[in-house]
Amino acid sequence: MRAVDLIRKKRDAAELSREEIEFLVEGVTHGHIPDYQIAAWLMAVVWRGMTGAELAALTESMLRSGVVLDWSDLPAAKVDKHSTGGVGDKTSLVIAPVVAAAGLYVPMISGRGLGHTGGTLDKLESIPEFNVNLSLEDFRRVLEASRCALIGQTAEIAPADKKLYALRDVTATVESPYLICASIMSKKMAEGIDALVLDVKTGDGAFMKKQEEAEYLAGLMVETGTRMGKKIVALITGMDQPLGRKVGNTLEVEECIEILHGGGPQDLRELCDELSAWMFFLGGRTKTVGEGRKLAGEMITSGRARDTFREIIRLQGGDPKVVDEPGRLPRAKHVARVAASRAGYVTAIRTEKVGIASMMLGGGREKKEDSVDPGVGLVLEKKIGDAVERGATLCNVHYNLDSRLPYAMNLLSECFEIGDHAPAGQPLVRKIIGASQTQ
Repeated sequence: MRAVDLIRKKRDAAELSREEIEFLVEGVTHGHIPDYQIAAWLMAVVWRGMTGAELAALTESMLRSGVVLDWSDLPAAKVDKHSTGGVGDKTSLVIAPVVAAAGLYVPMISGRGLGHTGGTLDKLESIPEFNVNLSLEDFRRVLEASRCALIGQTAEIAPADKKLYALRDVTATVESPYLICASIMSKKMAEGIDALVLDVKTGDGAFMKKQEEAEYLAGLMVETGTRMGKKIVALITGMDQPLGRKVGNTLEVEECIEILHGGGPQDLRELCDELSAWMFFLGGRTKTVGEGRKLAGEMITSGRARDTFREIIRLQGGDPKVVDEPGRLPRAKHVARVAASRAGYVTAIRTEKVGIASMMLGGGREKKEDSVDPGVGLVLEKKIGDAVERGATLCNVHYNLDSRLPYAMNLLSECFEIGDHAPAGQPLVRKIIGASQTQ
């Protein structure tokens, strides 16, 4: 078998067999096939796409390029959630302890933020001494003790994905929905889970701006996971404005703690309940999604989810006191405000620019090697549909370095559109793809 023949075959829109795809993945994992040939094949995929069988074969080959975790000895279902990313998207820190508190296992392997979107690992690392770099042995220890562990990708998990992504990043082949699907699903399936809930964002603050693009990617991921014998559902959710009111690592952890104490903003509570409910349903904990919503609420009101989060933090080396004393989290030294230039109603928020502003304050990365300032970020005082007076505070900006503030403030001054009439509201969950929708 020769790589050049497989490049030609995909270039000419023919379907590759499972054996041929396994040959390519093995070649990239062990360096048997040169980067220039893999890059040529990736570009052929961008132009020609993949069949469902090819995509399933690619995903499975990538996940089996490393360790596939086995939790079969644990007595309940193993479930997880993946989000395609957005601004203020912090649901993992709520739903993981909610679902674990109710008896399911949540072995969650997450990523860091890059660009305008935040990352779960960066949020967790704003908790003093929290360790996301656990060995697989410690991952199991924490999971067995608290039913949930939250870590970053290890060298053993889907190494083919790491190598392929590095090539995609420099060959203009990142955007292919087929390659995005294989990258996400290979890592998630390597977790050894029984079921997966996908939160696929659409709107100005998402990577997929158009809903049809989000639905297409969601369909690919659901089909791929189903072919691999997993229970999968995808929720298409809106990212036309930040989720919740706080953007930035410490601020978002603080907002999650508010939710776990029974408070917090309505949109964040609603989405956390919905994602948790589907995890309960797919994991067999409830017979319907409606029962799952009720169970999620019970885990919050009873304090069991809050207690579970405290225990996860303790087991992963962090300061568990932050759950009851969020003032122990790192804070920015200064606060500036963005004021409304006129009276009216907030009709739109340029959400991607909000994320970029937080990043420019030091709350995110332009490059993977950049450091993150955990205390900086934004607190939105007004969201879409809210009435405002001239001079009213739209957003409070938490910052440390004076040199970083002007650019962020200029950007934020363009983010809030104010009109004479409140816009019609849109549902947070736009569509559900996959799984029998037993509400």
